[in-house]
Amino acid sequence: MILNYESKLDYSDVLIVPQVGNVKSRKEVSLEVTKTFKNGKTWTGVPVMAANMSTVGTHKMAEVLSEYKMVTCLRKGGNYYSSFVNANPEKEQYVSLTLGLDSESKLFVDTSDIFDPTFICLDVANGYMTEFHNFTRKVREKWPTSILIAGNVVTPEGVEALSLAGVDLVKVGIGSGSMCLTRRVAGVGYPQLSAVIECAAIAEALGIGIVADGGIVHPGDFAKSFVAGAAFVMAGGVFAGHDECGGEIRHGDHGELRMLHYGMSSKTANEKYNGGLSTYRASEGRTVEVPYRGSVNNTVQEIFGGIRSACSYVGAFNLPELYSSGKLIKVNRTINNIFESHEV
Repeated sequence: MILNYESKLDYSDVLIVPQVGNVKSRKEVSLEVTKTFKNGKTWTGVPVMAANMSTVGTHKMAEVLSEYKMVTCLRKGGNYYSSFVNANPEKEQYVSLTLGLDSESKLFVDTSDIFDPTFICLDVANGYMTEFHNFTRKVREKWPTSILIAGNVVTPEGVEALSLAGVDLVKVGIGSGSMCLTRRVAGVGYPQLSAVIECAAIAEALGIGIVADGGIVHPGDFAKSFVAGAAFVMAGGVFAGHDECGGEIRHGDHGELRMLHYGMSSKTANEKYNGGLSTYRASEGRTVEVPYRGSVNNTVQEIFGGIRSACSYVGAFNLPELYSSGKLIKVNRTINNIFESHEV
């Protein structure tokens, strides 16, 4: 048995330190970046992603977020991706095909004749499996010029293994998502901010990037992720509860409107997409009702405003400058989590 006593951090454990700078107004800050990946593919947009959860990674969400040049990782399924792109070819660079290790995903890779998607997200709970690494190699061979995302892992070793499998971006985060119960059920995980910092360092050395996936509660958490070295930041719960989501709207105990939201390892998701939860496994995801929040446009403005504000406090005119100039300081208290939800 090995016990690591080193302190590890989540987003609520740190703050960004303000600095003297020349940014006079938030409107001077640009959130668009241009990234060139090791396979030569170049992409321009805002490096924020909506997670591939079935209640978040919807066609309607993609239609709205693409207007802001943000990426929506569409919920799992090759046909779901194809139907969106066929109807909206001009938005293709702002959506991601999502696949897993399920039989449908494997069949899609074997039989699909679609041209290289801009983004492909390979999503499993445990990105350390050799089977997943082999599948990642197969997808890379099938679509050599796509921007390939794979995960999830939380350690430099995990990043290196996926880099060897041919990915451009490694999805980092286990147990940190608002809908995830892995830390409780399996006792497995890693504090998200430390995972991002440690994984981003090895990713940079390997010539790839990371997607910080999970643990985002406040707009400031996006900024902290970028300071920590994330190339992209993915969120699910932040985008839940909106008109563009696929969740069921219900009336709460006091007549207020609420919307169903659930993790992809939840009992709800397994019953809906996999015919039920297998007897050999436990549910590692929650099903909750979140407040109905109207259009996602309002939330996007809050996110953008928060990131721009962080940049202005640091004196950064863009996200690369936020990363190079930003400093994080550990705090001795926990910032309250205001993500309101209750399990059902």
